[in-house]
Order: sequence, then structure tokens, then C-alpha cells
Amino acid sequence: MSETAATQTPLEDIEEALKEVIDPELGINVVDLGLLYGLHYAEDGALIIDMTLTTAACPLTDVLEDQVGQHVGTMVDEWRLNWVWMPPWGPEKITEDGKEQMRALGFNI
Repeated sequence: MSETAATQTPLEDIEEALKEVIDPELGINVVDLGLLYGLHYAEDGALIIDMTLTTAACPLTDVLEDQVGQHVGTMVDEWRLNWVWMPPWGPEKITEDGKEQMRALGFNI
């Protein structure tokens, strides 16, 4: 195992940290909203975060990128956000926890 691989933060820990990234419009974290599509380490050791938005026209990418940086930037030396548009996000991607949170906010889901 390379030294880089030995020192990489486990992806489960990264995902847990991403639960602190809150969608500014809905007030629910990006993991439970189903916006996180995947996590992996690139060959250069950088963390790659595959994420989407509820709509490609969402004007809040900078806000979310800043939050991601605040929560994972201390866990890894380098990270990159990869915006993914296919498959498109849909409400079926919301976790059960996310659905409960949305119901608590008054959404009929």
C-alpha cells in the first residue's frame, strides 16, 4: 500500500462530514437529499466528490462548494468537486432521513 493510500481519510468519514453541508434552499444536508453521487480518490490522491443539484440552473453552486471546502478541506490535502448531471436528480434519491426532515418542514413527500 502506498503512503498516500495509507493516510487517506476513509470515505465513510468524508460522507459523514458532508452531512454538515446544508442545501441553502431546503435546509437539508446534501447526503440525505441524495445530491451526493459518489466519492473516490484520484490517482494523484485528491478526493473527488461527485455531486449534483436539484436543478442544473441552481445558482447556489458557489455556496455549496464553500460549505464542502469547510467540511472536507481539513480532512484531505486536496479535493475536487465534480458536478454530475446524469442521471438527473429526482425526489426518489432522497434518503428516508431526508424524507422525514422534509415532512417536518411541511413538504408532502
